Amino acid sequence: MYFLQFDTCVVSCVPAELTLENNGKKDKLKGFNLKLKDTILFPEGGGQPDDHGTVGGVPVLRVLRQGPEAVHFISSALEEGQDVHIKLDWERRFDHMQQHSGQHLITALADTMFGYKTTSWDLGRQRSSIELDTAAVKPGEMEALEVAVNEKIRAHIPVTVNLLSIDDPAVEKVRSRGLPDDHAGPIRIIDIEGVDANMCCGTHVSNLSHLQVIKILGTEKGKKNKTNLIFIAGSRVLKYAEKSYSIEKSLTGLLKTGADEHVDAVDKLQKTVKRLQKSNLIILREMAVLIAQNFKNKADRGNFFSLHNKDGDNEFMNIIANEIGFLDTVIFLTVGEEKGAGLFLLAGPEDIVTEVGPRVSELLQGKGAGKAGRYQGKANSLVKRAEAEALLKEHSCKLTAGEE
Repeated sequence: MYFLQFDTCVVSCVPAELTLENNGKKDKLKGFNLKLKDTILFPEGGGQPDDHGTVGGVPVLRVLRQGPEAVHFISSALEEGQDVHIKLDWERRFDHMQQHSGQHLITALADTMFGYKTTSWDLGRQRSSIELDTAAVKPGEMEALEVAVNEKIRAHIPVTVNLLSIDDPAVEKVRSRGLPDDHAGPIRIIDIEGVDANMCCGTHVSNLSHLQVIKILGTEKGKKNKTNLIFIAGSRVLKYAEKSYSIEKSLTGLLKTGADEHVDAVDKLQKTVKRLQKSNLIILREMAVLIAQNFKNKADRGNFFSLHNKDGDNEFMNIIANEIGFLDTVIFLTVGEEKGAGLFLLAGPEDIVTEVGPRVSELLQGKGAGKAGRYQGKANSLVKRAEAEALLKEHSCKLTAGEE
């Protein structure tokens, strides 16, 4: 039986601030630190993320451990002494339980079967990883390990929690990576009957059968002389299978081949694309030379040349600039989507380019740099290209005035 709801009372609720990371940005959120007489919400620790849920109907955004106490961060205040009802986000909790118990099982059998010790682990949002103290694993070992862990799951083995005093001799016999500096109270042991006894503060299933299944996705090279084992457990395996089937079905429709032929079909497409890209580059280079020669052959060509082309790259633009020559001609070239992002090149007399280059870059919402009569870079938006062209035309008139 797992607790999904719980009644308790508020011990304290004080103003606080929480820093949340969102897409790499750190946002500060004002709220309250709440302490309860007792709680079923797990505070972050032991490699496991914290629980979510509500207290008195107020969402809990973070649960952190301070010594023996759990501190719940909430957005609105609750009164001291108030009776409150805790409701646990069970889907999140059960997922964490499956991954954490799965890690204990894999860790135990990797050690028993191959002598690979676990040095750390990470419970990720989509998949989890276990850092093994070995530079590499041998062929067939991960397959054998996967078979063994799933046999234990099918064996319906109980998982129990035992509390020991810190001076109990039994503590020395359990698997452990040490206690936190601020640990207080009894030592908590997670015992997978006949398989493993591990010191742990996290939440776990009460029977290995609740893991449903474990899939070892593979291994990756880790830190120096370490190997990362990647796995998913329980409901994540079902979601992974569902997503994989959906992708397979879409690829079958796009590639017009069976699933077993997808890799070969994509490989052929990639080779075809590379050949076409190579041919396209040759054509663009030849086109660049012809564009420049066409301008140079005009009797009334003037001293300003501007061109936008959807296709092209820096080499395409530089060929045009070099062929035309820019000692006495102002050249403005852009490639990319007409009103989207792209590349730009400004070439001409050094004094004009130095003065106008940064202003052109600003109009195109881009970044550029230049020297020796060239200024080029990336444009985030070509919407104001016409304005940039008008600015350059105005400055090219100075060349005509100078000649007169």
